Amino acid sequence: MEGSGGTGHLQKVTPLARELSKIFSSYNKHAGLLRKNLKETNIFFREIRQNYSNACASATNTGTAALEAGLQLNCISFPRHEEEYLHGVVSSTPYILLLGQDCPARYQLLNCLLGERLLPLGSDAGSPCGAQGLTCKRRKLCFTHGRQTRLSLALPGQYELVHQLAAHCGRWETVPRQDLEIQEECEDPATRLAELEITLHHSLLQEAKIMVVPCPGVQPIQEALEDCSRNIIPIIIYALSQDSLTAEQVADLHKVRETLPYPICFVRMPSSLLSPSSSSSSSPSLTPEASPECTRAGDRDRDRERNRERSGLHVQLLSLGFLGGGAENSSSGSAPMPQSVLGESFERLHRLLGPFAKQVLQNQQVEAANMLNGVHCRCLDLFINQAFDMQRDLQITPRRLEYTREKEGELFTSLMIIANRKQEEMKEMIVETLSSMKEQLLEDAANLEFTGPGSRQGQMSKNIIVTPNGEPVASKDIKSCIQQIQELIVVRLNQAVANKLISSVDYLRESFVGTLERCLNSLEKSHNDTSVHVTSNHLKQILNAAYHVEVTFHSGSSVTRLVWEQIKQIIQRITFVNPPAITPEWKRKVAQDAIESLSAAKLAKSICSQFRTRLNSSHEAFAASLRQLEEGHTGRLERTEDLWLRVRKDHAPRLARLSLESRSLRDVLLNGKPKLGRELGRGQYGVVYLCDSWGGKYPCALKSVVPPDDKHWNDLALEFHYTRSLPQHERLVDLHGSVIDHTYAGGSSIAVLLIMERLHRDLYTGLKAGLSLRERLQIAQDVVEGIRFLHGQGLVHRDIKLKNVLLDKQNRAKITDLGFCKPEAMMSGSIVGTPIHMAPELFTGKYDNSVDVYAFGILFWYLCSGSVKLPEAFEKCSSKDQLWNNVKRGSRPERLATFDEECWQLMEACWNGDALQRPLLGIVQPSLHSIMVRMCNLSPERKSSSLEDSN
Repeated sequence: MEGSGGTGHLQKVTPLARELSKIFSSYNKHAGLLRKNLKETNIFFREIRQNYSNACASATNTGTAALEAGLQLNCISFPRHEEEYLHGVVSSTPYILLLGQDCPARYQLLNCLLGERLLPLGSDAGSPCGAQGLTCKRRKLCFTHGRQTRLSLALPGQYELVHQLAAHCGRWETVPRQDLEIQEECEDPATRLAELEITLHHSLLQEAKIMVVPCPGVQPIQEALEDCSRNIIPIIIYALSQDSLTAEQVADLHKVRETLPYPICFVRMPSSLLSPSSSSSSSPSLTPEASPECTRAGDRDRDRERNRERSGLHVQLLSLGFLGGGAENSSSGSAPMPQSVLGESFERLHRLLGPFAKQVLQNQQVEAANMLNGVHCRCLDLFINQAFDMQRDLQITPRRLEYTREKEGELFTSLMIIANRKQEEMKEMIVETLSSMKEQLLEDAANLEFTGPGSRQGQMSKNIIVTPNGEPVASKDIKSCIQQIQELIVVRLNQAVANKLISSVDYLRESFVGTLERCLNSLEKSHNDTSVHVTSNHLKQILNAAYHVEVTFHSGSSVTRLVWEQIKQIIQRITFVNPPAITPEWKRKVAQDAIESLSAAKLAKSICSQFRTRLNSSHEAFAASLRQLEEGHTGRLERTEDLWLRVRKDHAPRLARLSLESRSLRDVLLNGKPKLGRELGRGQYGVVYLCDSWGGKYPCALKSVVPPDDKHWNDLALEFHYTRSLPQHERLVDLHGSVIDHTYAGGSSIAVLLIMERLHRDLYTGLKAGLSLRERLQIAQDVVEGIRFLHGQGLVHRDIKLKNVLLDKQNRAKITDLGFCKPEAMMSGSIVGTPIHMAPELFTGKYDNSVDVYAFGILFWYLCSGSVKLPEAFEKCSSKDQLWNNVKRGSRPERLATFDEECWQLMEACWNGDALQRPLLGIVQPSLHSIMVRMCNLSPERKSSSLEDSN
């Protein structure tokens, strides 16, 4: 219901209200940007997880699961506590909470904020509260925005009460006292707890709500603030009307701090404004900041006087811990921690309250933007690192498979050669072995103690009883004794021949098998198919057996059977009609016959034949298993390449754009929007302006880029991420920050403002003005040092040229414009760069960081020539396409008469058409230093200094 005294026109706005409105409006605008960014980030994370969950569920093997695990999708999300905090900040509404020692002080503060005498003061206020607070029962007041002035009673957050208010009965200028107070006769609990909602058409209330707390006798302070502890950012202002706080007021302040852990702005209200004799008409008291200029000198005098001797109120608040509790954050990327403050000069309230409110609100949003950007950067770095891993996998796995196939083939061929040419050597080796072992074998046979046949059948063994006087034994025992002598010979021969064979091929095991095992292990780890793993593992066992263990004889081998066939002839020559006596001489004779019956030629042939058969079998098993492993990797690599493409083309760019937005929001919150000065230069993708200072950095240059489409947005966002992630280096232009300007060109475009270090001039301008030989050679070293640093960080610049090298006042160089700079793993093969500096392989789409070495070679030609005139070979080209075609055919800058031989050789080496033949920058840099020392005739001291500079 509207009171008859209500008005529909916009209320009068004081400078203080105008300043607060502006602060709250800025907060709400930035909160909207934070909310949008958070929402898009959550959508992105949800899509990523959903896409890969679906792909994993529909996959026919575990390859996609391996990719999902490799991407660490569980990390592509917000930690719970961070997400809860961010949602809390972006959904919070700014509130001004007015507290105070008594109602007149709170009401006067409210009147000052809104510029209207809306609440009664002095004689209109009724019974005073404070010391007699128990007799004062003023209810909670809530001021909100509306097109019409309106008063109503409502339970907080619930419903409006049907209640006849005094304001509804007639016109009023000040809210009627009886509507503010709870009547003694009122027994309805809902009516007693209801708050008075006052709707006004006021610009400040369009941006924030205002709440005036009730008297302590109506509701305890903790209950009154309970609704304010959720989804609000409170600006707490405490009005002081007395020279000190009572014990009850101190206790209430502690409860306020427990309920709302925010700083408090204490404001001392002038006693003249609170006295009953105060004029009811509008007066300067409602707009303290509007005091005449002549009074400000007096204000400054009073401030200086207060600083010399702090008030008792200041001392009390300080001793109670309500002042001086905050401190500046040490991190340059964080907003200052808000502190509680005390303003004892009411006339200067706007100078205190505006910055205080801004600091409280800014701290919340800067922390939220930092947290959001931290998640963006963490996940983006994860994507980039995974792109490196995927690129390496795509490059290395085929090479490992090919290497494994080649090495196994070499090993197989080498062993077959050994088997073929070793037969004659083996025959001689067997003869030699038998000859050297004969006496020992005969001696061991003579001393052999026989066991019964039970042991040969897995039964308990028993000794064959041989009488001391050599009496004959049974025929079956004779056969057993002969067999045991034969076994002794075969076993010893096995061991001797095997040891000599192993020594001839053992080096192959070290050279081949160990490397094969490592390659197979690596291929298995990168393929999660269990069947391939088991097959390959079994294969390795076969390989070990085939190339090592198998050269020994086994009891079931064909070689052993051959030996037995030859030794059986001994048994056939022995008669069992008259069994012989088992004597050492008889055993020696049996052993000698067995040895003599062996044919070294047949044994050698059989051993080599068996060796070849086993080699062929192992080789075929290896080839079959390798084909199976290769088939598994082929499908996996196809999925890896698809995911790598998505990471480079979609995932990383989308996340980089969100990261650019959150970081730019943080930068503008901390440092504001930079001011554009005069234009310094203009390029293909942006304009560079002068910027005197920003964020405590000066002088600055400001590059304004208006991305024409999403691709350029993404490229710019990735550039910013790579550049910002780099450690500061003296050979790279420092990037201070970024701001997204939504009002660029009168609001017709959205521009990204990149604020960076400003230097004296670029190299193109420097060469035109004239640089000494020593300066030019030093610049060459500086550029190489900067490129080496970028390469060390995994980045390729791809656009090294004269205008991307800036010079300071001492003509030392720094590299700038990382617009095409990317990690190798994130490069898509795009043809980028400046035509005359582009290496031939750039046109194939397959290149690496050696393109920067090529570009430096061209740059070095300009440095050695000392001018900006195009080389003849390039000047003759009528178009860019003709120039590129000539470069691909080998066209390069000509040698000038002034060129030093060593400089010319270095240029030619750098711009070599074969990327593999170009020198490493770690070789180029010392070469440049030696050229500089020689050509500039530096003294030993200057040489040492120059070397230190180059390093």
